[in-house]
Amino acid sequence: MGIFNRKSAKIQTNGEIMESGFNSNTLKSPPPTQTSHKNSPFVSPSALDVTLPAPPDPTLDPAAYLRSIWAVRARCQLVYQRAKRNQLAHFDVDGSKFGETANYLVSIIKRDYAPDYSQIPSHGRWQHFEAGGRPRVEQLIATWPKTVDAQEKTRRLIDLFLVSVLLDAGAGTRWSYKSKESGRVYKRSEGLAIASLEMFKAGYFSSDTQEPSQVDSLGLKRLSVQQLAKGLQVTDYNPIAGLEGRAGLLSRLGDALKNSALFGAEGRPGHMLDYLLSHPTTQAASVPVITVPTLWTVLINGLSSVWPSSRTQIDGVSLGDAWPCSSMPQSPPGLPWETVVPFHKLTQWLCYSLMVPMRRVMGIQFAGMELLTGLPEYRNGGLLVDTGLLTLKEEDTMRGLAQYRENSMLKGQPNMEVVPLFATHDDVIIEWRAVTVGFLDDLLVEVNGILGLSGSEKLSLAQMLEAGSWKGGRELAEVSRPNTKEPPIMIMSDGTVF
Repeated sequence: MGIFNRKSAKIQTNGEIMESGFNSNTLKSPPPTQTSHKNSPFVSPSALDVTLPAPPDPTLDPAAYLRSIWAVRARCQLVYQRAKRNQLAHFDVDGSKFGETANYLVSIIKRDYAPDYSQIPSHGRWQHFEAGGRPRVEQLIATWPKTVDAQEKTRRLIDLFLVSVLLDAGAGTRWSYKSKESGRVYKRSEGLAIASLEMFKAGYFSSDTQEPSQVDSLGLKRLSVQQLAKGLQVTDYNPIAGLEGRAGLLSRLGDALKNSALFGAEGRPGHMLDYLLSHPTTQAASVPVITVPTLWTVLINGLSSVWPSSRTQIDGVSLGDAWPCSSMPQSPPGLPWETVVPFHKLTQWLCYSLMVPMRRVMGIQFAGMELLTGLPEYRNGGLLVDTGLLTLKEEDTMRGLAQYRENSMLKGQPNMEVVPLFATHDDVIIEWRAVTVGFLDDLLVEVNGILGLSGSEKLSLAQMLEAGSWKGGRELAEVSRPNTKEPPIMIMSDGTVF
């Protein structure tokens, strides 16, 4: 049963989606005394018997709250409630397409994984390294001496995965990477994954010539834009979007890694493993259990200086990937923090990705994975537009098309298969990303229902992202726009968000 057919909601004949108990004229943030901000421990509903810490209280420390994992789903829900009433500022919502979208995801999941859905891996960077069917991560591990124990293997993989994720912003339609090992050509996320892996093996990110397979602070600080361009095979004929932004991101990462408490004396991302294993919230048993909020705190605080300081700030604190949105409660009468919707997409992508090697190599388990959301990016969001669930309003479409035409006049920019184009901070993009988070939650429920999965057999959100929405969004883009394979709405990337 689709979300727009539930007892709490219905679609009237004029297309307006009505839900009891909701009035857009009184849209406001839930007060901190409600469940979403309650200053009491959160008990994880997962199989692991672990009590999670309470979220920060936004009335006391709004910046800490907006930078927390709890805030992402809670704040996006405020925009999603507007979507369920077809009262978005920039998109029309066709609730009748929800079931079709869910059935499309089910068809892809069945095609690739039926009947054993338990084999679906969690969404993460590991799969991108295996593009073309090659187990590159296992092959990399096999090249290391037998004296390298499981903990050091995990540290090295965290080194690799963290840098690779931070480089995983949209590459653009013209860039590709030719593997030096296989000679095959890859594009987009897979191309960036394989490029970063081969750069890692070649020592691009290490200051130790005797140990190329690591990432450290000094190695990143020494990496110039020209060296990064060489490693990524960037030329005038093979341009990549946001090259300077990526180089700046890695340089700032080099500074962030100087935090020895989190990243050790060597300034390596992989040393966060030692910090996590020794953290008082970690259950030190035969199988260590790390809480997702603890991992999140390491990433959001330890890497805070990586994000551009020009981003949204509250009380002088830069929030990272968090933005004002017109569909949020406005100030006045609300408080300034209430206008902001946080996403922290790259931090979430890091969480999803870093947990995989820790789990696979050391058997570490994680409590609180249900706090992570679907990734608010253009593949998942593009799925909703290409299926007709969301349609950009005419005024915004015209504005986006004008921006596309203007941008197409610049050297190296796409100029075919015209679609609306917006900057990362544009209100269209912020609203699109927020409703994507909400729709992915409800699509997960619908997909599990159609597949007939219940209890421990149900797909996790990370599995649906991997086998359904991200893949489905990409495949629809390839069919709808075969020359560029771009999403239905393009985003001007600086290499630091997407």
